[in-house]
Amino acid sequence: MPAALAEPVARVRPRWIALISLANLALWMGYFGPLQVLLPQQVAAIDPAGKSAALAWVTGAGAAVALVFNPIAGALSDRTAGRFGRRHPWTLGGAVAGGLGLAVLATQSSIIGVLAGWCLAQAGLNAMQAALTAGVPDHVPVRQRGEVSGWIGVPQSLGVVAAVVLVTAVVTGNAAGYLLIGALVPLLALPFVLATADPPLPAAHRPPFARRAFLRGFWISPRAHPDFAWAWLTRFLMQLGNAIALLYLLYFLTDAVRYEQVFPGEKAEAGLLTLILIYTATVVVTAVVAGVVSDRLGRRRALVTFSGVVAAVPAVMLAFWPSWPVVVAAAVIMGLGFGVYLAVDNALVTQVLPAAAGRAKDLGVINIANSGPQVLGPVIAGPIVTGLGGYPVLYLTAAALSVLGAVLVRRIRSVP
Repeated sequence: MPAALAEPVARVRPRWIALISLANLALWMGYFGPLQVLLPQQVAAIDPAGKSAALAWVTGAGAAVALVFNPIAGALSDRTAGRFGRRHPWTLGGAVAGGLGLAVLATQSSIIGVLAGWCLAQAGLNAMQAALTAGVPDHVPVRQRGEVSGWIGVPQSLGVVAAVVLVTAVVTGNAAGYLLIGALVPLLALPFVLATADPPLPAAHRPPFARRAFLRGFWISPRAHPDFAWAWLTRFLMQLGNAIALLYLLYFLTDAVRYEQVFPGEKAEAGLLTLILIYTATVVVTAVVAGVVSDRLGRRRALVTFSGVVAAVPAVMLAFWPSWPVVVAAAVIMGLGFGVYLAVDNALVTQVLPAAAGRAKDLGVINIANSGPQVLGPVIAGPIVTGLGGYPVLYLTAAALSVLGAVLVRRIRSVP
């Protein structure tokens, strides 16, 4: 069997972990810089009266591109044969395309232009993500995947803070923010591409292309691969709970916590940034530790169940006690739970992939469970907040989804 398809046995070194973590930091800055700051500001400047609906169209279209392009890019990388390897061309190409999409956004003055630029950026960033995600099962042995997933999960949280700081404190203006993030994405991905190995796939091992068979490959039978199906469903439920809990958090601080009355002269956005920093700090502390513990114990399902139950606790707290001290405590607990989840669930998923030849495609299908809730979340959360019980019902729904995902992960049988 060629090295590209073999199950890895040698532990990866700290240098490899550092470089793939740096590339992941670039990826998440590319996602969160626009989503957290740049897109809302740009859309509000173009259409102040209809900014909410316009932003929903822009982000919804981007999420739709992610749903489709991530697994397709992964499947194409699985089939890439050449001396530069299967993953590195897609990592660098996706980073460059994502950076170009962000540069295009810097020049837009219409909602249609913003939508097109964000879709281009999403296509590139999702190609990059598909290749980077496959790096773990390609190179990391099972006994080290929790630790590596923990280190790779840290940039997902740090990317939010880094992106917000860069586009608000380092540069001024939307155009400069887009151009800075757009340049950093390929620059930070380049060291991983140039300085790490990516075994090529021999042309003899690349299956002949047949359109019908290629499209059929995206359907992974729950009957043939039940553990993969349960891993997908639990990821979807827990991410959906997380999505609807976070969607209206700024409005929750304004309307329920009454942050601007509790702290006169302060904006609710300042409170939101404080919560992000607290949450990020606790994720960073717990992610790597949880990954190492899961490697040593080998009990990934139990830790994912634990993280899901812990993630439900802050949602219940917000439902019944909407006050600032409770929200701060909830951010700490959420960070602890999600830090464990980031590391351990990612490692668990790599152990239930159907075949080595389709790792990136299969992980792309898993990534639909990350992107899908971003599309479905507003459909569920909006009616609840406006007429079906308000914030208490919203957060209790989020808690129920997290607990359900935590329970169903026990149905996975092939992982201890």
